[in-house]
Amino acid sequence: MLETKTITYRDGETHLTGFLAADPAAGQRPGVLVVHGGAGLDDHAKGRARRLAALGLVAFACDMYGEGVMGNRERVMGCISQFRNDPPSLFRRTQAGIEVLKAHPLIDGRIAAVGYCFGGMTVLELARSGADLLGVISVHGSLETKRPAEPGSIKCKILVLHGALDPHVPLSHLHSFEEEMIRSGADWQLFMYGAAMHGFTHEAAIGQQPGVAYHALTDTRSFEAIRSFLAELFS
Repeated sequence: MLETKTITYRDGETHLTGFLAADPAAGQRPGVLVVHGGAGLDDHAKGRARRLAALGLVAFACDMYGEGVMGNRERVMGCISQFRNDPPSLFRRTQAGIEVLKAHPLIDGRIAAVGYCFGGMTVLELARSGADLLGVISVHGSLETKRPAEPGSIKCKILVLHGALDPHVPLSHLHSFEEEMIRSGADWQLFMYGAAMHGFTHEAAIGQQPGVAYHALTDTRSFEAIRSFLAELFS
């Protein structure tokens, strides 16, 4: 039976609160880090962690912001801007979540990361940095970067799930990402969903922001792509 619990941890002086989902009776297995979108560690990220745990994994939805940020738009935008402009701080914050997974007694040492929106950008930056993960998955995430991957620098496999109607990721960014991946020699895949906009997995996104909309069929198709990719990574 699936169990969930809140886990407190730290990145330096920043107190963080994550959400872990797993079946404690299933024995040792791989782990997946779930990186939330711009809104913070919300019900969407926790729901995704539950769905991944139901695949037989240990899923940990990390906290990228810390106390007092979620729900405060000014502070949220400040955090995102800091992480975009200071990649080492982004890596440290994400690594704190990875260390929680590594220390969990059910983890067998194999770890991947899945990110949504802001989290998609985050996991791609992890891959570019040469992070020691088996794979990363970006779901309707930003593809633009200030630090393109160098040839041979990416160690993990990459899956990008992108809505063709996403106005927040222009075609120029898509083409630049493709060229970057080819130059880097990475093992990468990109799926484009023709009817999908930004945030196509967010059930509560309808009408909240221009260019952002839930798309049920793409949500289903993209989760199947995630399941298949993780099965390949952990086979």
